[in-house]
Parts: sequence; structure tokens; C-alpha cells
Amino acid sequence: MAILDILEFPDPRLRTVAKPVATVDERVRSMIADMFETMYAAPGIGLAATQVNIHERIITIDVSEDKSEPLVFINPEVEVLDGEPETMQEGCLSVPGFYEDVTRIEHCLVRALDKDGNPFELECRGLLAVCIQHEIDHLEGKLMVDYVSAFKRKRIKDKLEKKHKQEAKQGKR
Repeated sequence: MAILDILEFPDPRLRTVAKPVATVDERVRSMIADMFETMYAAPGIGLAATQVNIHERIITIDVSEDKSEPLVFINPEVEVLDGEPETMQEGCLSVPGFYEDVTRIEHCLVRALDKDGNPFELECRGLLAVCIQHEIDHLEGKLMVDYVSAFKRKRIKDKLEKKHKQEAKQGKR
């Protein structure tokens, strides 16, 4: 297993729309293992393959307190169920240090393949529902900052670009 580099906004590769996984094989399972290691080390509760420059429809999530409930979604599709849209503060490993209010549906059904390629459905509520929608946005080339005003998005972009330049000078990037 390996810890992968997480792309950070405004990296244009984050805008790439991920392609469906054709075959769930050892290569895909190895990527999933690396994604979990990266997500837990970051630390985060969700990671889309796009965020680590793998443009395939794979998501890893673990919203448990003790990191004991890892979930894998390959080629996920979401169906909105009942419930009102809910606004929650979201953070993102690709937009480090920023938390913004995002409105999403709080009850959905996810259809996907598991790490062995078996189809499954999972009804999601609350944080898990929000997390899965956030990660699917990544697979579509959409980011949390797309939900805020253009002014706020530019401010975040400028701050992260400044951080990236400082890291490059220090040899961290």
C-alpha cells in the first residue's frame, strides 16, 4: 500500500470527469487499498479517485468515529429519496483548511459495485448521504467551491495558490 498525493484546488486535473471502471480486478483493489491508506492518513472521511489523479469512478468512505466501517463504491449512482435538502459545513481534502456551507439532499439510495465487483444498494442518510454526494461530485469534476460565490471561490483559490508557491519554495511540492 502507498499514500498517494492528493490534488489541491485549483489543479485542473480535479475537473476531469472520471470514466466507469470496466473490470474490478487486482489493479482496482490495489488502488482502493492505496486510497484508504491515503484517506485515513490525510485524515479524511471520503476520497474520490479523481482527487489522487486516478480518473476512474471509485470512492472510498468511512464516516465511523473509529475508522472501522470502510465503504467502497465503484461506478456509484445516486437516487434521491424523500427528505428536505440540508445545509452542512463541508470540508475537502482537495481544498484544505476551508469549510463551507453546502446544501444537499439528506436521504438517498446509492447503487454501486463493491471491491469484488458485486452490485449492491445502500440507503444513506445524514453525514453518509452528504459524503457520498460530495465524492460523486469529484467524479463529475465538480468541487465544493462550486457551491460558493465567485468572490469566495476566488479568495480560496488565491490563498491556496499562495500556499502552493510557498511549499514549492520550501521543496514540499
